[in-house]
This record gives sequence, structure tokens and C-alpha cells, in this order.
Amino acid sequence: MKQQNNGNHSRLVLGYHGILFIIVLALFVGAVRNLITTEDISYEAFLLVLIPIILMLMMYYIRAFALKAQDRAIRAEEKLRYFILTGKPMSDKVTTRQIIGLRFASDEEFVVLVDRAIKENLSEKEIKSSISNWKPDTYRV
Repeated sequence: MKQQNNGNHSRLVLGYHGILFIIVLALFVGAVRNLITTEDISYEAFLLVLIPIILMLMMYYIRAFALKAQDRAIRAEEKLRYFILTGKPMSDKVTTRQIIGLRFASDEEFVVLVDRAIKENLSEKEIKSSISNWKPDTYRV
């Protein structure tokens, strides 16, 4: 596996983000076309349009719920890591998005970046680009 860094840490799953999306989109287009071209709008044609809409909503929420659960776990892990490194609890001023970015920082620069994130109100993206010694996270959903 290639060394993870700020430029390549995001993950796109071809089957989910590409193929499944295209198939559901094609189903939606076909169902709408069928509904429009049907001489008399039938209940079945209307239901056929609802199926891809339901699938798109499911695709969104399945991903959103998994990421939300993982974000909570990352938040807890990084707060514990901060406590282990400093002996003090992490400030409540650090947002979840900032913590998500901070998880890639090595222990040597983690505490300094937490302080910078609070003082300069750094975004997740700014934090990630500030990291010198990248700590990979290969278990992200």
C-alpha cells in the first residue's frame, strides 16, 4: 500500500461511489421516462419512480450514519490521546471536525496542533495541510 498523506488519504470505493450510484441513477431516469411516456399514469409506474429515490436516500444515510459513528469513535480516541500526552482533558473549544483532522498528526506535533487549532480556529483541511509527520488512518470507512 502506498504511504498515506494529505493528498491521498480519502477513499473512493468504485463499487459504492461509482457503479452503484450509476445503476441507481439509470434506474431513476428509466423510471421517470416510463412514468412520462405511459399513456395513463399508473400506480405501478409511480411506485417504480419511488424505488430509486428510496435507494438514493438509503445510500446517503448508510454512509452518513457510518461516518457519524466513526467520527464519535475518533473523537473519543483523540481526546484520550491528548489526555495521555498532556495529563489534561482536551478543551471543549476543539470541534469534532478539527479533531477529525488532528487524528493524522504524530504524537510529537499533536498537542501543538491542538493549541494552534484553538487559537487560530483552523479548519479540518488547514490542520491536515499543517501536519509534517503524517500518521496514517487506514481503517476509515
